[in-house]
Amino acid sequence: MQQLLYGVAYYDEYMPYERLEEDIRMMKAAGINLVRIAESTWSTHEPQNGIFDFTSVDRVLDAMHKAGIHVIVGTPTYAVPTWMVKEHPDVLAETPNGPGRYGARQNMDIINSTYLFYAERIIRKLIARVCSYPAVIGYQVDNETKHYGTSGPNVQFRFIKYMKEKFGTVEQLNQHYGLDYWSNRINSWEDFPSAVGTINGSLGAEFSRFQRQLVTEFLAWQVSIVNEYKRSDQFVTHNFDFDWRGYSFGVQKDVDHFEASKALDIAGVDIYHPSQDELTGKEISFGGDSTRSLKGSNYYVLETQAQAFPNWTPYPGQLRLQAFSHLASGADMVEYWHWHSIHNSIETYWKGLLSHDLGTNPTYEEAITIGRDFKRLSSQLIHLKKENRAALLVSNEALTAMEWFKLPGGEVGYNEIVRLLYDRLYEMNIGCDILNPSSADRFEKYDLIVVPALYAASDDLLEQLNQYVENGGHVVYTFKSGFANEHIKVRTGMQPGIIEKACGVRYSQFVQPNKVSLKGNPFDVEEKSNRIDVWMELLTPTTAEVLAWYDHPHWGTYAAITENRYGLGTATYIGCMPSAEVAGKVLERACKAAGLYGPDQDLRFPLIVKSGVNEAGRTIRYYFNYSNDSNRFLYPHGNGIELLSGRNIGSGEPIDLESWGFVIIEENSIPVT
Repeated sequence: MQQLLYGVAYYDEYMPYERLEEDIRMMKAAGINLVRIAESTWSTHEPQNGIFDFTSVDRVLDAMHKAGIHVIVGTPTYAVPTWMVKEHPDVLAETPNGPGRYGARQNMDIINSTYLFYAERIIRKLIARVCSYPAVIGYQVDNETKHYGTSGPNVQFRFIKYMKEKFGTVEQLNQHYGLDYWSNRINSWEDFPSAVGTINGSLGAEFSRFQRQLVTEFLAWQVSIVNEYKRSDQFVTHNFDFDWRGYSFGVQKDVDHFEASKALDIAGVDIYHPSQDELTGKEISFGGDSTRSLKGSNYYVLETQAQAFPNWTPYPGQLRLQAFSHLASGADMVEYWHWHSIHNSIETYWKGLLSHDLGTNPTYEEAITIGRDFKRLSSQLIHLKKENRAALLVSNEALTAMEWFKLPGGEVGYNEIVRLLYDRLYEMNIGCDILNPSSADRFEKYDLIVVPALYAASDDLLEQLNQYVENGGHVVYTFKSGFANEHIKVRTGMQPGIIEKACGVRYSQFVQPNKVSLKGNPFDVEEKSNRIDVWMELLTPTTAEVLAWYDHPHWGTYAAITENRYGLGTATYIGCMPSAEVAGKVLERACKAAGLYGPDQDLRFPLIVKSGVNEAGRTIRYYFNYSNDSNRFLYPHGNGIELLSGRNIGSGEPIDLESWGFVIIEENSIPVT
């Protein structure tokens, strides 16, 4: 598409009375040029087994085409109808919590053959029906797909086949996973027990990996069906989501986004975040960077919030700030879930762009200004190309391993460590891509790679990171990195194992800190921030320089944070869980050493800078004020034009940003490449 897409999920089936024409009128007034339909209402499209009714789909497609509004059609496979469960109760997933019960969505077994038969039938019926409609520009397969904990006998049967292909013999399996412990040894494939009850972290984590693979296969299967019908000018996408903490938070443990996205034409995402005084933009940025990195290209925000719950109703100006923040991370679409507020059922108070009265409101009126500016600035802001020199390496395997072997207290997990580091880069305005272990061929593209808690990793991956440092790269590791191999088998040498070569530090003991700080406050932070929590490794440098020692009567001879020159590069090792302020100082030092510091790093959160190059080859710079207070800064780059107001901006010129305000500057010159 050569225009920014501004849309809503739209459910004509949920409306309390007939108002399709009025909805379209209000959409057009708001500049809405896209709706997503059909993905939630299988029971409407197929009210009884083999009886199909696409009346609601047809009428919406006809009306949207007439109005000039694009449509994405979703496959309605994530919420099964009652008749299916009545006839085939086994379609519900059996999970570690027992047999599934009807009522909630996403309660089915995604490898159940009966479910797949009916899913394929509704996909084919629906897509064959809609593919020729001119309004339809693309398809969304399923919705926020995960494996839903499916682990019944059919899943266990497939898991055994998977393990046979992976290891060949039970002897190899026992050796790699240490199954002699507590008599867990498996002496024949016929005796393979259900993985649900295992106490072996290696086997349990492998089962989680297998479940993630089921998601990859399920989505690719749906894409292959849709591809039989789609036109050459149509796309297929999916709306990935994240670890949920009441909002989008971190790496999704139940899906390997990198693998699952390979079948898609365009990566899509759902991003929800705190609002009002808690709006920081961090979740928008993390979700955007994660999704853009999947295919190395622009992506679609298929769901984000308009109003939702009482604590998510945006302050004036925040809806605009949020929408353009998505664009600044590389989105070409911003779509709200959803258009209207539902009048009953579980999501009654997950409000849409319209409130329950379905009339105008301040949020809708602000959306009008967004739609107008999206249309006016589309050619300058679409397909923003971002070339970041820093990356964050995340790992589903490390996440799963740390779920099995939790840090003391159980409150800090893998994603808390990921966000501790990512958020500090964000606050420093360091542009960031997201890598995973399969991205090793891209390491050399970056000047800095930040590696949070890479607890489970193959020898090859760690050697590649060593090579990256030796060749001149900069790495920042945290504690628990390099500890175990890809089978979560702890390495037998001194820790941190293979990466000791680059890090120049070793340890064999770790403890839970109790009132431990860093000796002499080496990073010059507030005294309350000069602390560590949860975990501390008792580091002994071999060749590394010590940046911080523990301040403790017994552990004070051990290093807490080190830095080591290795070859042409540098490896920093953080052997403890530092405060956010200390983590920020360590990352600032690494960013400076990697040559990533420039004039935009003189600005700090709540002033956030995002940039990229547009299709005309001009640099676009967004400056956001994530604050209730107004802020002023001096524009540090070459002359340009502020796109929202049209005024010229000179280098060094002061720019005032009101509360939750922003500017977008297109530089006059085209960068030389």
